[in-house]
Amino acid sequence: MAAAKKKTAKTPPARPRRGKTFMPPATITLPQMLLSGNDLAFRETLYMMFQAFGRLSSFRESFGKELSLTASQFIVLIGTAYRQGSDGVSIRTLSDHTQLAATHVTTEVGRLTAKGLLNKTANARDRRGVLVRLTPKGEAAVLAVNPLLRRVNDRLFQNVAREDFATVSRFLSNFALNSEYVLAELRRSEREHATRHNWPYNKSN
Repeated sequence: MAAAKKKTAKTPPARPRRGKTFMPPATITLPQMLLSGNDLAFRETLYMMFQAFGRLSSFRESFGKELSLTASQFIVLIGTAYRQGSDGVSIRTLSDHTQLAATHVTTEVGRLTAKGLLNKTANARDRRGVLVRLTPKGEAAVLAVNPLLRRVNDRLFQNVAREDFATVSRFLSNFALNSEYVLAELRRSEREHATRHNWPYNKSN
């Protein structure tokens, strides 16, 4: 007679951990950003900002693709169109207008010039600099993409009051300035982190 099979004892399921619920600290201490001491609304607003800014970046990429350009090249092209005036626009002015680094603008101006979309001339007021203008081909490109820009912007800012937009503009001016201070703080934190892990020597050695 065959030996009876031994029953394998089943491991009991893990019991849910009981005890005090973990309460993470607030991610900000500014009173105006807290609601009854809670930062939930603040964090959810940040998540929406990240989502919205990410979408704006994708819109910029789409505009560029319409003209076979990168997003940065598109912004420099459009920025030139609206800032060139009758004499052209300097790299510094274009940099301030588009919020791109001057070195980045210089690089993209060179690439757009090679594509025949921009033209560079010497700046009579600053012999070391140049003035940038659209070529006829660049003007045609701006006109070609304008209908898409209008459709997107009309839909994007539908039901947004002028006062609301002005409030957002003021907020972003302050927010952008604060972000520069934050970048400096993060760089300082990274240096301190590197010092802690590399001084006096790596303990694993």
